[in-house]
Order: sequence, then C-alpha cells, then structure tokens
Amino acid sequence: MRARNKKKLKRLNLLEMSNHERIQLVKEVREKLRQRITEAKLWRSLLDAENLTINGSVVYESNQPLRGFSL
Repeated sequence: MRARNKKKLKRLNLLEMSNHERIQLVKEVREKLRQRITEAKLWRSLLDAENLTINGSVVYESNQPLRGFSL
C-alpha cells in the first residue's frame, strides 16, 4: 500500500449492492484506472523527452525540475 493512501479503506460487499450500484462502482473504478494509466504514460513520455515546450515556453528540461505545468 502506498504511503499517501494511509486513510482507512472502505470495504464494500458487492453481493449486498444493487445491480445499479455495482455498475456505477465499476464505471468509477474504470475511470480512475484510465486516469492513472494516462498519467503514467505522460510521466513516461516526460522521462523519455529531453525538452518539453508548450506554447513557446519550455516547461521541462531533462536537467531541470518540471515548471509551469500541472496535470
């Protein structure tokens, strides 16, 4: 478990949920996973890049910290 996720995890019993609740939960989990995958791909791309320029401003150089960009 990650250090930042130390909050108490809520346990869910899928068998006690209605079909609608279960479907909604699966949709939310899929969306969160999709967002994490997109973020991981972005970071991987940044690691492979030497420079990143957005609208003419350099926001990332391989030897400098990331600046002027948020996700």
